[in-house]
Amino acid sequence: MKSLTSKDNPQYRELKQLASSSAARRKSGQSVLDGIHLCQSYLEHIDVPLLCVVSEASQHHPEVAAIMGECERRGGKCLLLTDSLFHPLSQVENGIDILFLIVTPVHEDCPELTQTGVLLDRIQDPGNLGSILRSAAAAGIRQVFCSPGSAAVWSPRVLRAGMGAHFLLEVFEDVSLEKLIETAKIPVIATTPYTKKTIYDFDLNRPVAWLLGHEGRGVDERLMVMASDKLVIPHMGAMESLNVAACAAVCFFEQVRQCR
Repeated sequence: MKSLTSKDNPQYRELKQLASSSAARRKSGQSVLDGIHLCQSYLEHIDVPLLCVVSEASQHHPEVAAIMGECERRGGKCLLLTDSLFHPLSQVENGIDILFLIVTPVHEDCPELTQTGVLLDRIQDPGNLGSILRSAAAAGIRQVFCSPGSAAVWSPRVLRAGMGAHFLLEVFEDVSLEKLIETAKIPVIATTPYTKKTIYDFDLNRPVAWLLGHEGRGVDERLMVMASDKLVIPHMGAMESLNVAACAAVCFFEQVRQCR
């Protein structure tokens, strides 16, 4: 295993840029997985990373040692950094010092809507996006389509909120949701407070596409008109609406309930 001790090392400078710059990650086509859970999930569901990076303090941690051993067994590369070099690379507070550098998965050929999926219209908060991906994966959904203006799916904050969901999904970015809805072979359901028909009154024991919108402005009016059905989540109390990530979870798991 290679060790680095100088902040002036070219490889370290490149790692630091990738860890801190979304533009650098987009240009290189690479992403950074920060923390032991994401690294374990990637290794289990996808492949070995381009590079496994650990600190001196964490190298003997049992889970880190197991990940390093598995990476090396499968032909991967590991890099050991001093603690002072590692910490500027990580955004995880009080975590275990391990990073993966990976090739960012890209799904370019956008399929027609024929199976249950999620259409996200300008979801901008990384925590919301990651939470929606996590709920989708937990509900057995496989495909998520994000419109232009959505948060970057492979940003560190979305990855942390997703807790490994990225590796169980096909996530398509910068998708024209209008075109996707036009060719949909299944019902497209938009959530809105301006209807009396609830998700509990609708037959969800079949594939559907869930259309969820911007945190403040909701689903774009053009998309709302195109949706085949509009449903509301009934709730009690004085709150006007649910957070979009909470709304998504309720919808997904009502479908799970009906399908069971």
